[in-house]
Amino acid sequence: METDPWEFLQAYTAARIARGRAGYSLPTRALLDFQLDHARARDAVYSTLETGRLLAEIDRIQPRPVLLQSQAPDRRTYLQRPDQGRRLDAESWLRLQTLGTSPADLSIVVADGLSATAINTHVTPLLSQLVPELVAQGWTLAPICLVQQGRVAIADEVAYALKTNVTLILIGERPGLTSPDSLGAYLTYVDALTRPRSGLTDESRNCVSNIRPEGMPYDFATQKLLYLLTEMKTRKLSGVQLKDEMGLLDG
Repeated sequence: METDPWEFLQAYTAARIARGRAGYSLPTRALLDFQLDHARARDAVYSTLETGRLLAEIDRIQPRPVLLQSQAPDRRTYLQRPDQGRRLDAESWLRLQTLGTSPADLSIVVADGLSATAINTHVTPLLSQLVPELVAQGWTLAPICLVQQGRVAIADEVAYALKTNVTLILIGERPGLTSPDSLGAYLTYVDALTRPRSGLTDESRNCVSNIRPEGMPYDFATQKLLYLLTEMKTRKLSGVQLKDEMGLLDG
């Protein structure tokens, strides 16, 4: 087996680089590592939310979370019909309308997306830092909603039902071969007078990606989200109109 002169780069990145070769193919170890990472990514796509544990942990952070369901009844439908993952089912829609909560500044939605593994692993540590900071800064929060078989746009329906101008959805991102548990955050501001129930497109949103210890750490992600949310609330806009000028934290 021939070694690769760039092998030292593996100490700085999890990307597939300098794996060596055996003839015209990968060495056995590199091939097995690839197959293992591919299996982990596939498993993440078909993973499920640990709803009981998550609801209990979220309740300790912000009382009375709400469990919801998209119109996709199962994983197979969710993957084949993205449109159904963007809409709440009738029972969930009615549950939100009958909560009887007062209008709030922000609705936080947690959805499995394409990696429930990411939610199961990272959402509690992130919310444990984010929610107290929001409360300390004077934000009023609607009940946190945990959505099964949900896609990003389902947060629009939640915000409409809860009468919030700003929405944040934490969702499992499409798994990569080195990141099956990447957590994404999508933030949207919608004016109360023109708020649609659904139908917003991605240029209306801001995204914070790859939230996990190996990517964007929880503390930096918290500060990034606070910055963007504050800018949205103050300037009453989001998406392509809102530029991220926060920069890097000192140190």
